This record gives sequence, structure tokens and C-alpha cells, in this order.
Amino acid sequence: MRAPRVAYLPDSFHEVNGVAHTSRNFVAYAQRHGLPFLCVRAGTREISFEQTGELRTLELERSRGSVRMEKDLEFDTLFWRHGGAIRRELERFQPDVIHITGPSELGIFGAYFAWEMGIPLAASWHTNVHEYAARRIGWLTGRFSEESGATIERGVEGGALWATSRFYKLAKVLFAPNDELCEMLERTTGRPCYLMQRGVDTAWFSPAHRTREASDRAVVLGYVGRLSVEKNVALLARVERELAAMGVRDVRFLIVGHGSEEASLRGELAKAEFAGVLRGAALAEAYANMDVLVFPSHTDTFGNVVLEALASGVPAVVTLDGGPKFIVRDQETGFVTKDDLFSEVVAKLIGDRARLEQMRLSAREYALQCSWDAVFDRVYTGYETALRREDDGY
Repeated sequence: MRAPRVAYLPDSFHEVNGVAHTSRNFVAYAQRHGLPFLCVRAGTREISFEQTGELRTLELERSRGSVRMEKDLEFDTLFWRHGGAIRRELERFQPDVIHITGPSELGIFGAYFAWEMGIPLAASWHTNVHEYAARRIGWLTGRFSEESGATIERGVEGGALWATSRFYKLAKVLFAPNDELCEMLERTTGRPCYLMQRGVDTAWFSPAHRTREASDRAVVLGYVGRLSVEKNVALLARVERELAAMGVRDVRFLIVGHGSEEASLRGELAKAEFAGVLRGAALAEAYANMDVLVFPSHTDTFGNVVLEALASGVPAVVTLDGGPKFIVRDQETGFVTKDDLFSEVVAKLIGDRARLEQMRLSAREYALQCSWDAVFDRVYTGYETALRREDDGY
């Protein structure tokens, strides 16, 4: 079977998040393997088209009518003005499959044109929108009793999941970053779901980038990601307080990222360096200089930063919920635990230097088995399923 012609319309591409990171690597994979691939994405230029071999990119500017979702993520209420440009490029490219990553402006266009042009639609789930929605109404539910607030949040989460599942049901085939989410999507949509995990560049993220002096005996607890309520970052301050109460000294935090909770964390953390958003060599060095990644999120569907930390030889402590628990091998490359035990687990780990060093080696060894090529090879297998279902009249 020839390689399908894929039109990919991601929610984000240039931003700092999991979807953008995966999208950039997907484009690189297609270019590396000479696959016919069109990427339609939002950017900073009005309309920009480029072609390199079989790879085509159409970049479309977001307007001043955009609604800010995060510091670097927006939804453009006027994006419909680009409908003609997207249609023309799809007609020129003649895709076999249109692939979207969620109900964004581009996702809505992708779903519409797939229906209008009779092209099979593939959709990948990257963000637990329903969980984000529930956590972001804390400003409202906090005004009610604990029981009433919890009831409201469950209602919002259930409604958001129902609405999002209806959107994903438009696709012939689905992708998700872990088995748990795949099972949920198959149950709620009736569509087949394949794994679309994340890979890591183990040359870029490596213990070789560590620059700390061997004589530096301080313990650096790292966090990388958005500083937002759905990431449960308030737990970082609690960990610091509880470690101090246990008598664990000489611990400092290295916080990489930005977000709405940054001011609160700056006020609560006694010993912390806030590095902001880092990229490239600076990010690789930051990871390598950590001793333990503390990642308290309950809502991440995968957790790119966890895999990047492991590749850097940094064990991770993660929660029992979401995608990171599928990456960390409990008590081998880190710990999977509940919030109440984060501080205890961190204290045990940093109190046993021999075990910490062994975990560093195991983390690196595990990450060496993860490659982007393996990730996207599985995605193309999923496309074959979508095309077969189309041929069979589904």
C-alpha cells in the first residue's frame, strides 16, 4: 500500500505545549521519510506557503480577535476568513486523510472539509479538555460548600466530555497518548483508537548536558510545564513545606515555565529559581542539572516533560492519574504516588544517594527505547484502518 497523502491541521505548532511539540516532530518525521504531507497551521504571518520535496506547509495568521486561552495559546474568532485559502490548498494537495488534533479553529475547519470533500477524518486526543474545564471553574465552586462545589465540577466535567466526544465521533479513526484514554474514546465514540504516544531526542536530552559541579551537594527538585491550576502546581509549595518539617535541608526548586499561578508560587516557595520558558540547549541543561522531577499534574494525557527528564537521567515523581503514570516505572525510574505521599517519596529518594544514582541510570536506559519514528509508524498504521473503513462504507 502506498503511503497515504496526509493533511495535518494541529491546534498549535509554534507554542510551548505537548500538541505543538508532537506536531513539530510529526512534520520532521514526514520530511525525513519523504512522505506526502501537508501541514496547515496558525502562525504569525498572514498567509505563507512553503514546499520542500513532498512536504508542504500553509501558515495562517491569527487576528486581533483571538481569545487568549494561555499565555501563548489563542482561539481566533475570525479565523473563518482563511477558509478559502485552506480549501484551495486541500484541493491542490488531494489528501487521502485529514488529521486534526482537537476542536480548535483548525480542527473545526478540518472536520468540515473532510465532510464536504468526502475525505476520511482522523483525530488525535492530546488534552483532557473536560478535566481542564472542571478545574478552571474553581473561582466559582469555591464559593459553595465542598459537596456542592464537587457536584458542580463533576457536572461540568461530564458535560464537557460528552460534547468533546461528539466532536471526536466525526472521525473514522482516533489516536490517544495512553491505553486508558484509548479505551475511554472507543467507549464514548464507537471508533477505533490507536496509541499516539510521544518520543524523545535522547541526544538532545542527555545527562551529558549537566553543568553542576560535583561538589554541589544540594538537591534540585525540578518542574517543567505550564504554571496553571490544572497542573496542580500548588503541590510544589506543599512539598517544600513538608520536607522542611521532616528536617530535609539543602533543597531548592528549579521551575521552568510560565502561567497564571507563577505569582502565587513565587510568594510561597522559599528556595526556588524561576527560569521562565526555556528552549534548546538551555532547556536540555536545565533538565540535566535537576536531581528529581516533581510533576504533580493529574490532567496530562502523556507528559512530554517526564520523558525528557528521564532521557536527561532525572527520575520523576508523578501522580496516580493521567498519562505520566504510564511512562514512569514505579520504584525503577521514579515513583507513581498520591499527592499526600509526594513529600515522603521525595525525602526517601534524596536520602538514599545510591538509589537515586541507580534510578538516574534506569531512567536514561528506558528513554533510549523511545523514538519518534516508532510513534508515527503506528499512526500510519491507524491511517490504513481509516482508509479500509472508508472503502468498506463505514
